[in-house]
This record gives sequence, structure tokens and C-alpha cells, in this order.
Amino acid sequence: MSNVNLQEVHDFLILVAKKAGHMITSAKPTTSSSGEKKNSVDLVTETDQAVEKMVTESVKEKYPDFQFMGEETYKPGDRLTSAPTFIVDPIDGTTNFCHGYPYVSISLGLAIDLKPVVGIVYNPFTGTLYSGILGQGSFLTDQFHDHVRLPLKDPEPLSGLDKAQIAVEWGSDRSGNDYDVKVNTFRKLCASKEDGGAMVHSLRSLGSAALNLCAVASGHIDIYWEAGCWAWDVCAGWVILTEAGGEIVDANKGNWKPRIDDRRYLAVRKGHGQKEIVEEFWNNVQGKLEVGL
Repeated sequence: MSNVNLQEVHDFLILVAKKAGHMITSAKPTTSSSGEKKNSVDLVTETDQAVEKMVTESVKEKYPDFQFMGEETYKPGDRLTSAPTFIVDPIDGTTNFCHGYPYVSISLGLAIDLKPVVGIVYNPFTGTLYSGILGQGSFLTDQFHDHVRLPLKDPEPLSGLDKAQIAVEWGSDRSGNDYDVKVNTFRKLCASKEDGGAMVHSLRSLGSAALNLCAVASGHIDIYWEAGCWAWDVCAGWVILTEAGGEIVDANKGNWKPRIDDRRYLAVRKGHGQKEIVEEFWNNVQGKLEVGL
């Protein structure tokens, strides 16, 4: 890793993200014109493919010896290696994009030795830029903040799920074991304590894994629990969250050190009581998620 200039990669990826952002905000997608990768909620647009092509060509020209893993070019069986690898989602939040809902991001990450080391997450509709470099912190730039270090406020203690705002996603798999685990866990988290639930403050399902992780890094969301997303959804946000003092563990109980591509994630913001609230959350998960096993 010592021979890779992470600051240079970071600065280059910001330029790529801004170029991708212009492509995205100039597009006019519709739900009827979108193709389906798997089912009616797993969408792909021409813009996804065009942005990934631009990103791929840009990074391969600048860093020809690096590997590349992207959502639109991934093939079943592809496995992340220890080589320097750009891990890219051209549009994280494609369904939002198709519906014109501006919770959309470009997620550009670099991993070395299977560890996320650079992350850029950019929402071109709001001009919100999150960035992070391993060992150098993570930052937010938008209309209200000029490269402000994350989290945005002194974190309150993580004193229990009943005081937590939690991000979750339904995902595109709407049947089977993992769907049942999700639905039953959502119910358990929301239910009153009189009914054996955790009575969390709220569940939020906003549609972009990368922006969800950045919301945890900022301190706006306390916890994000997800199963079924991919390395390109989380690599960039992983750097930004952990550099903001947050932690990512497995969505399933017991694994404190998941791989980037394990597809099961539980993210917790900075604050006293991280270990305790992770264990409390794990105790509310209703079954075992099978994706990624």
C-alpha cells in the first residue's frame, strides 16, 4: 500500500465523480424505459452503463495496473483479491433515479489488501460530497459545509435501540429465507416493548446504501442494517464511516470482521457503547441471513 498515493487517488476520484454527476443529472430516465437485471425492482438504465463505462475508462487510463470491480461489469463468480482494486457503483439508488427521487449517489472506492482505503460518495442532485482516506479522516462538502470533518457533532452515547434511528432496506429479493428474516426483524425492531419489541425511534428506508453509510458517518443515522447489497455499494462508504469513528460488523450475529464483499453489513456510528448496541441489535435479528455465505 505504501507505493500508492492515496491522496492522489482521492483527488482523481472526485474529478471522476463530478463528471459522472453531470451525466446523471443530464439524463431523463423513466421506470418504463429501464431494464431489469433480476426482477421489477432491480433496475438498470442506460445511464448506469454509460457512467460505468466512463469511470472504467478513466481509472484504467490513469491506473492501468489496478483491478476494477463495478456493478454493471460484474460477472457471477468474480471475487475480490488483495490487489489494488477500484470498486464502483455508477448509480447507487437506481430506483430512486428512475422515479426522480434525488437520494442518489456515485460510489467510488479503492480497496488494497481487501481493505477499503479511499472512498468518494457524491450526490449530484444536492451537490453533497463525502470523502475519506484511510488514516486521514472523512469529510463533508455541500452548500452548508466546506470540507467539514465527520461526524458533524459530538456523538451522544449509544444508549440503546429504543433511542436509535435505524436505516434498513427491503432489497430486490422479495421471497425466501432472507426476506422473511428482514421482515420479521423489522417488526421486532419497531414493536412496543410490551409486545417484546425494541421500540426503536424509527426505521428509514431511503434507497442508497452508500448514502446510508454516510448518514451514519455524519451522525444523522445511528445504525444501518443491510443484507443483499454488494461491495460496490459499501466500499466507499465503509472508508467514510470508519474514518468518522464508526464501525461495520456482520449483519448476522457474531462476526466482528466481515469482508467488503460478504454482502451482510451492520454499521454503527461513533459513540460510547458501540459494542453493546451491536450485541443488542444482533439479539433482535430474527433468524440467520444466508446471502453471502
